[in-house]
Amino acid sequence: MALWFHYLLHLPILLSNLLPSTAQQQQQKLSSFNTSYSPWSPSLNRILVSTNSIFSAGFRPLPTNQNLYIFAIWYQNSFDQTIVWSLNGNSTVTRSSSLVISSSGTLELKDSTGKNLWQPTAVDNSTGAGLVLHENGKLVFGNWNSFKYPTDTILPNQIINGTTLVSKNGNFMFVNSSKLVFNSSNYWGEHVFNMLTSDGNITKIDDATPWRPADLGSSWLHRLTLDDDGNLRVYSLDPVSGSWKVVWQAIQELCSIHGTCGENYICMTKTSSNSTYCVCPPGFRVRNNTAGEVCDRGIPLKQRDSKFLKLDFVDFGAEKNRKEIQVPSFTSCKSGCINNRSCLAFTFKFDGTLTCIHLDRLIYGYWSPGSETSTYLRVSDYETTGEVTNFTSMATKVNTICPTLISLSSPPKETNTTTRNISILSTLFAIEFLIGFFSFWAFLKKYIKYRDMAQMLGLELLPTGSPKRFSYAELKTATNNFSNVIGHGGFGVVFKGELPDHRIVAVKRLKDVAGGEAEFWAEVTIIARMHHLNLVRMWGFCAEKGQRMLVYEYIPNGSLAHFLFSANRDEPEPRPTLDLSVRYRIAQGVARAIAYLHEECLEWVLHCDIKPENILLEDDFCPKVSDFGLSKLTKKEDMVSMSRIRGTRGYLAPEWVKMEPITAKADVYSFGMVLLEIVSGMRNYEFRRSSIDSEEWYFPRWAFEKVYREMNVEDLLDGRMVKTAMWCLQDKAEMRPSMGKVTKMLEGTVEIMEPAKPTIFYLGDD
Repeated sequence: MALWFHYLLHLPILLSNLLPSTAQQQQQKLSSFNTSYSPWSPSLNRILVSTNSIFSAGFRPLPTNQNLYIFAIWYQNSFDQTIVWSLNGNSTVTRSSSLVISSSGTLELKDSTGKNLWQPTAVDNSTGAGLVLHENGKLVFGNWNSFKYPTDTILPNQIINGTTLVSKNGNFMFVNSSKLVFNSSNYWGEHVFNMLTSDGNITKIDDATPWRPADLGSSWLHRLTLDDDGNLRVYSLDPVSGSWKVVWQAIQELCSIHGTCGENYICMTKTSSNSTYCVCPPGFRVRNNTAGEVCDRGIPLKQRDSKFLKLDFVDFGAEKNRKEIQVPSFTSCKSGCINNRSCLAFTFKFDGTLTCIHLDRLIYGYWSPGSETSTYLRVSDYETTGEVTNFTSMATKVNTICPTLISLSSPPKETNTTTRNISILSTLFAIEFLIGFFSFWAFLKKYIKYRDMAQMLGLELLPTGSPKRFSYAELKTATNNFSNVIGHGGFGVVFKGELPDHRIVAVKRLKDVAGGEAEFWAEVTIIARMHHLNLVRMWGFCAEKGQRMLVYEYIPNGSLAHFLFSANRDEPEPRPTLDLSVRYRIAQGVARAIAYLHEECLEWVLHCDIKPENILLEDDFCPKVSDFGLSKLTKKEDMVSMSRIRGTRGYLAPEWVKMEPITAKADVYSFGMVLLEIVSGMRNYEFRRSSIDSEEWYFPRWAFEKVYREMNVEDLLDGRMVKTAMWCLQDKAEMRPSMGKVTKMLEGTVEIMEPAKPTIFYLGDD
């Protein structure tokens, strides 16, 4: 039903392509524009079309003013006919303007005054074809072509090196093919780009390893665009819906883009919608002026009557107003700011480097739990905001203190009996001891209740921009009282649900969760900030009434296991068999996701439960790894026990059994076993060779025999994937490659040496 509904939504577009309207039937499509068609005015219903019908060029009216036009190139088959180039950026003309080829062979776009807007000058002295739109989207006229003068978009096979891109709103630039810039301030730059290939790869001048998109290997159309939010993205065009999907982006932390918020503001991220919003910090007020809303200081700052408010995880990223110094202590960093009249705040890095940063402007501010800094904002002593702010550390907790006040009675004014004085004092001390004992006993009895209340209060005071916290009642309603079970795993049961905003979600109810509520929230926040195209997105969590639940995006195609092993089951509706190219893309996507967890995210993450059931597939078979980071929420001994009981024994690395230290190489071993299953379509622990009745004949041994003794790769479909798997399945952890190298081995960017025989599968050999 969902698929039919999707087609119904796009029915008008499909009909317009199949059954053109009268205006479209009268539209003149040119293969070239020459003198016989000159002049060409916007009033003529005419477009220039490439021979493969992918690109079109011509006059396009502005969305905001139908009387103004730009001369542009666009993708003909995209839903909104996305513009990828326009003359001189966005130079507009009126209906009285025209495109002409002069007698001297010069191409001119004349405005209403007769001025030529086509710059630089385009001349064709030969009797050529005139203005032609090539199949790759390049517009050519004589010595001039549009690839030399890009606007905000790069097309496949267009050389990027040496060009500059400018966003449509004019706020951001991609300079020297390597740096993203806002107001001359660089906020991203790693390598010099060379070219966007037709399959979405971004090759680089200074590095042999290209950046690869999530849909690597697909035949969909691609484009590289500098968007109006300042991020550089690669898009892939869905040929069915005509919509674009993001398959790569330069910046994952959107708030680190300069200019996202104005001066004095702090940028926050909404993880649920992958968007940002701006917050005015304590001590400042939002006011309206002629330029709109601005964030200004509430009370003017004076030299001798100031104090500092601590803003955890807040940083101001402008390079020009940062003065980094090494200091002996935090106190000296603070003193330096106090004695500097122009210092508005100071930032101190709690990473052991004793780095102090004095700020004379508060621009490009953002909040990120991955930051190891705190910013101390200077405000007036008369500021009534107080010492507590919304930007507090996750480790901040509420201290519960239950004092017992005991008043001692005054001794008699006159006494001559020492024994009487001792008796009185002893009685008072005994009473004090009994009261203290019973108070302490009562405190211990209700300790858990007080602690939970404190933690709940602490959690509610934590800053926004974190994963959404759902109540138990909300998730109970969304899942119809947890009735629709869609999966079981070592960490708990998964239910399908629908939120009030009609989003379909997968709710995982965890079991055997270690730690308290604050620790759980801290770990969940870290997991939620792990953004990768091949990882399942987590939208929220629930920590209430002893329940621990995680809310994920719902992936309708289910797990990889259903597609790999369905042929071995008597299913009423067998699923389609995956061909080699799809399996290869799935293996690469899973490898990239695990490499991201091991090497690229803010905190090192060991998955501990890699298996086909934890690899979900989208409609286009793009893989998404699930259950990552959950081993941090579960005791290690419980996790190992669950893995054995829940039927994933075939994926455990030898070090789990040998009680050796567990490293990231344990995940590499599990991935190697999954990789063999992807190639063969068979379960590793269910496999037995039919001709040999031996309990010692295991799946990896069979694979090694086929490739290296019988030299029979055809049985396993792809020798590269098998060789990579053999390296991953080495019994010694130090012999296995890292997941980053595994990714390169699968991509073919590094040479795969002949792997050693995994001795663990040959222990019975003489």
